[in-house]
Parts: sequence; C-alpha cells; structure tokens
Amino acid sequence: MWHVVCAIPRGQVLTYGVVARTAGFPGRARQAGLALRLAPDAMNLPWHRVVGAGGRIVFSKNSHQHREQARRLRAEGVLVRNGRVPDSAMSLLDEI
Repeated sequence: MWHVVCAIPRGQVLTYGVVARTAGFPGRARQAGLALRLAPDAMNLPWHRVVGAGGRIVFSKNSHQHREQARRLRAEGVLVRNGRVPDSAMSLLDEI
C-alpha cells in the first residue's frame, strides 16, 4: 500500500478505502491505515494525502496529528474546512 500513497500527486488526496482498493485489497481501508501507522519514518511517506471517507481528516479535531495534516495539505494548496477536503482535491485513480 505504501507504493500507492507515494504515487498520490502533490495537492491531491485519496481515501483509505481507495488506497486499499488500488493496492489490490478492496474493502480493507483499515489495513491501509495500519500500513501507514507501521511505515518507518525514514520512508517519508506523504501520509497527509490520505483521508477518511468523504474527505474527512480522521484524527481527533484537537490532536497534533489533525493540525499537522491540515497544515501540510494547506501547504500543498488543498482547501481544508471543518476537518474536510473538497471532492475536487480527490485524485483520480487513472493518475496513479
């Protein structure tokens, strides 16, 4: 699944479910989340480009992870409002 996350273009996002499906594991969105949590820091995966269903940042709104993900997405030009990104930020599978 890491290769799918690495392929997400800057300024775009995918959901955990789409990452799993693209990696050949349909219906395994939670497994995609686990793969991101277990990834070594040295890989420098663009984890911030993966969001929950509906474009929602899945971390608790008051958490450091939520603020960091929103900050990184905004730095790439992605609009983040109320912990969500717009559909227009969703990457198309054929681009990956």
